[in-house]
Amino acid sequence: MVYKGVLTKMQTEFQDPIQYYLVFKNDFIHVNQLIGKNIAMAFVGEQCLSCGLNIEIYRQGFCKSCFFDMPNAGNWIMRPELSTAHLDKEDRDLEYEKKVQLQPHIVYLANSSNVKVGVTRKTQVPTRWIDQGAHEAIEIVEVPNRYLAGITEVALKDFVADKTNWRKMLKNDIEDENLIEWRDKLKSHIPEEAKDYFIEHNEETHLHFPVNQYPEKPKSLNIKKDGTYSGKLVGVKGQYFIFEDNTVFNIRANEGKVVEICI
Repeated sequence: MVYKGVLTKMQTEFQDPIQYYLVFKNDFIHVNQLIGKNIAMAFVGEQCLSCGLNIEIYRQGFCKSCFFDMPNAGNWIMRPELSTAHLDKEDRDLEYEKKVQLQPHIVYLANSSNVKVGVTRKTQVPTRWIDQGAHEAIEIVEVPNRYLAGITEVALKDFVADKTNWRKMLKNDIEDENLIEWRDKLKSHIPEEAKDYFIEHNEETHLHFPVNQYPEKPKSLNIKKDGTYSGKLVGVKGQYFIFEDNTVFNIRANEGKVVEICI
């Protein structure tokens, strides 16, 4: 069977194990059902996720023009502390920014390769943790807007990492941590504006991924450069396909690429 479409971040369901779906315009693939099977992929082209033009992708699935114009590619996406909608101040589109920024946000701790701090909209829990390949996570602060979450994350980055080591995550080179202890240890470092939003009593969330075999030395597939690839899918973790020959393919990093997948 052959599928063709524009790659976008896999949709997920929080089950045991996590369920993954690769969704195209007129079809979808339940990726869990492909584990243990040989699949072939071919690069066909590129299509901007915003304007829809068949044009080179610049970042985050957008062409260069859309990346610098679209409100959903503003700097506050990656750096929540730059959010200004709570001040009624526009970056690119105030209506959009109010819609996204002025809603409950979670500051969390997640353990994928190490304990890290992160920010997400409340509606994106636990999706954000799944996308990062975290095997355990805990909410530590719930605030009413993105700015407060951002300044809390910045303050806590002095005491805990804010990045995931993707190689360690994919190799499953992980250690269990007591995130409740981490939460309590970091409480005193939360900024004054966010202290009242600290979550006092909650438990860790544990996540299990559909992986039969972890790569010993992950090597990243560049489908645009290589053109084609075929191999046996042995797992999915985070937003990565994991193949038997140690090849890994980051779906999210390839958003906007048009591919043909043969099963």
